[in-house]
Amino acid sequence: MRVSPRVRRWLTGPKSDPSVRARFLVEVEGRPPQDVRVREAVKSIGRVGWAASLLAHQWPDGHWVTKGTSGEDLYRPKYIATNWLAIVLSDLGMTRTDPRIRRTADMILDRWSRRGGDLSGKTGEICVTGNAVRTLIRFGYLDHPVVQRSIAWIVRAQKPDGGWHCFPSRSGTLDGWEGLAALAEIPEEARDESVRRSVERGAEFYLRRHLMEEGRVRYPPWFRIHYPNHYYYDLLVGLRILARLGYGADRRLAPALRWLRRKRGRDGTWALDAAHPDLDAAHGGYSFRSLVFPTLLEPLHEPSRWATVEALSVLTRTGTS
Repeated sequence: MRVSPRVRRWLTGPKSDPSVRARFLVEVEGRPPQDVRVREAVKSIGRVGWAASLLAHQWPDGHWVTKGTSGEDLYRPKYIATNWLAIVLSDLGMTRTDPRIRRTADMILDRWSRRGGDLSGKTGEICVTGNAVRTLIRFGYLDHPVVQRSIAWIVRAQKPDGGWHCFPSRSGTLDGWEGLAALAEIPEEARDESVRRSVERGAEFYLRRHLMEEGRVRYPPWFRIHYPNHYYYDLLVGLRILARLGYGADRRLAPALRWLRRKRGRDGTWALDAAHPDLDAAHGGYSFRSLVFPTLLEPLHEPSRWATVEALSVLTRTGTS
C-alpha cells in the first residue's frame, strides 16, 4: 500500500497515538510484532495517548463511573460506562498484561456471566455478547471458559440466513455485525468446525448484500465514518471485518471499496463524519429513554488518524490502492 511520506510521518511520528503507530507499522507496512518500532509503540499504549487518558479515570477496582451512577452498572450511562470504554481500550491494543485491564475484564466476566454459563444474560442480545466476546478475546481471554461458552452461544444465535439480529427476528441484519466481528478475533487455527462454518455463513450474508444493500432505502449513517462505533454499523466496520477474515479479494466488496476510496481527502487522509449515536429517525426508528454521552477521541470533519489507519489497513488487506 503506497502512502505518501507526509501521511506516514503524521501516522507514525511523535505526535501520533501509539495505538495508531503500532497498527500502521503492522497492518499497513507489514512489520512483524518483534520489530523494534512495533515493540516500542505497543509498549507505549496505556502509558501515553488515548488509552492512557481513558485509564486515568478508571477506579481502583476496574470500573468507570460518573456522578449520579454506581459502579454496579457496567453498561450505563452510554457511552462512558465500563462496557464502552473496555471496547475502546481493546481496539487501541490494550491486553491483560496490564493489571488495569485485568481488573476490568475480571469484573465483566464476574458480573455478566451466570454460574456455569455465558455472557448472553437473560435477553441474549448479540450486540452485547458479541462486543464483550470481541473485547475479551483481544484482552487475551480466548481460553476462558465463559468466553468459550459465549462463542458457542454466538454460533447458536446465528439466523438461518447467516446473519444475526439484536432483537427477536427470523432473519439477520447488517446492523448485527457483532457476532461475526467476535468470531473474526479467534485465530484461524483455534476455530473449530462450528466456528468456521459460522464465519463462512456470516461472511456470505454480508457479501450477498455488498455490505450495504438492505431495505428499499439506504440508511444514511451507514455511509458515514465513525469512531467509536459501539454497536452501530457503517461500511468501514463491514470492510474491516470481511478483510480481516480474508475475503478482501471477493468482488462483491467492490462497491464498498469504491465508497471508501471516495471518502479519502485530497491530502490522503480520512475524516470522522459523525459521533454516535448517529441516528436517522426517518429510516431507523431508534430512540433513547435516557441521556447518552458521545465519546470522541478526535474532532469531527478533520483528518483523523484512527479513520485513516483503519482505511489504509482495509485497502492493504484488499490489495486496493
